Amino acid sequence: MTTGATPPKYKIKIDQDECMLCERCIDNCSYGVFRREGQKIVADSRKCTACHRCIAMCPRDAITLIEKPNDYRSHPLWTRDAREAIYKQANSGQIILSGMGNAQDYPIIFNRIVLDACQVTNPSIDPLREPMELRTYIGKKPRQIALEKTKSGECDLKTKISPNLKLETPIMIGHMSYGAISLNAQLSMAKAVSEMGTFMGTGEGGLHKKLYPYQDHMIVQVASGRFGVDINYLERGAAIEIKIGQGAKPGIGGHLPGEKVEEEVSKTRMVPLHSDAISPAPHHDIYSIEDLAQLVRSLKEATEWKKPVFVKIAAVHNVAAIAAGIARSSADVVVVDGFRGGTGAAPRVFRDHVGIPIEAAIAAVDDKLRQQGIRNEVSLVASGGIRDSADLTKAIALGADAVYIGTAALIAMGCRVCGSCYRGLCPWGIATQKPELVSRINPDEASKNVANLIKGWTLELAELMGAAGINSLESLRGNRDRLRGYMLDEEMLNVLDIRPIGA
Repeated sequence: MTTGATPPKYKIKIDQDECMLCERCIDNCSYGVFRREGQKIVADSRKCTACHRCIAMCPRDAITLIEKPNDYRSHPLWTRDAREAIYKQANSGQIILSGMGNAQDYPIIFNRIVLDACQVTNPSIDPLREPMELRTYIGKKPRQIALEKTKSGECDLKTKISPNLKLETPIMIGHMSYGAISLNAQLSMAKAVSEMGTFMGTGEGGLHKKLYPYQDHMIVQVASGRFGVDINYLERGAAIEIKIGQGAKPGIGGHLPGEKVEEEVSKTRMVPLHSDAISPAPHHDIYSIEDLAQLVRSLKEATEWKKPVFVKIAAVHNVAAIAAGIARSSADVVVVDGFRGGTGAAPRVFRDHVGIPIEAAIAAVDDKLRQQGIRNEVSLVASGGIRDSADLTKAIALGADAVYIGTAALIAMGCRVCGSCYRGLCPWGIATQKPELVSRINPDEASKNVANLIKGWTLELAELMGAAGINSLESLRGNRDRLRGYMLDEEMLNVLDIRPIGA
């Protein structure tokens, strides 16, 4: 028995007077929405994902897309999404998958934090005419510096400095694996971070040989499945990241469907061709901070203690205590990924209902590390829902050293956030392994868009810092005095450790 048809989410309309029957919509739609019948193009709207590829490619602007053209009887509890989820599971008995980030209508805390600015007695700084220090170093910092005077009268540094990554901008690109996204998408981002003097993550999919020229700007990831991990992989990265969890699906592992594991993905990930690459929820050798410390030190030993080691965790209620443990594990960087972090595929119930916002998590972690006197032991990277330079600036003021962006970088390459990444049919060539779709990305052109995005945000960061009378990231980091809360309750203001507007 079937529950019957549901109303289409989108309605495609074609202006037949404008349509010139070029069939570009048919050629470009990977979901099979369009077909030709005689002397006209017709559309099956039920197949549409709102990727906008057809609209972008139509030379006559003959295609119109309408969202939710028909709906159910309205009800405050039994919304369209709630009912359709029941229909899907009643018909399939399976977990509902979704791509991208949290889609619930939760308040966005970043939108309720405003930045302070200087006026008369504490004048602002003009970044066009005065130097702004935007370079930052990611890694463990010494509590104090010891110097020794030589016979020649010069000073030598006695303190042993841990390896750090030098970032010309506090914006890095987070981990999106080969397999989940295309090689051309990875190449585009690798070229961009190399140009901008920053770094990107490989994800848990290994490192393809075509990315070797950019390895000095790559952070290689060791996840629970250990896909693609060997000594060659570890030695090529500028840093190593142990992924414990991610914001879109805290507490569970990953799943790359077998249809995405084509020959090159199979070789790079070191998994059988066309087999599902399933990473377990826990690392089977990590069940305590002591176990984590052993893996951190093993990775450092394997790479001769030359590379910083990151540990990535999802933002959950006890994230501050977890981060404090990580800081004592010999790790150099803690990455905290909030519940708006994107993903190629996650159970919808996890994506929308598990985890906490990055704003609260990063403030809580920074505060805990400072209280325990170990803030210098690790750098702090904020991830999950960073949309623009204002979010970037607020995240740093709340305590982050730098941020990871993910979805924003994909949007710069053409992503329309249709949330169908797990199907492997991305018409923009990003979340797919189909050669005819992958070829739609030109890495040389797409890398310019990503680099421009990072450059634009960096320029705006300098402007915002200047308006706040700050000329270095060191002065912005954890400087909550430059933030004010608007329409936030007292409890949230206390968690963020910021004052309300007017105070």
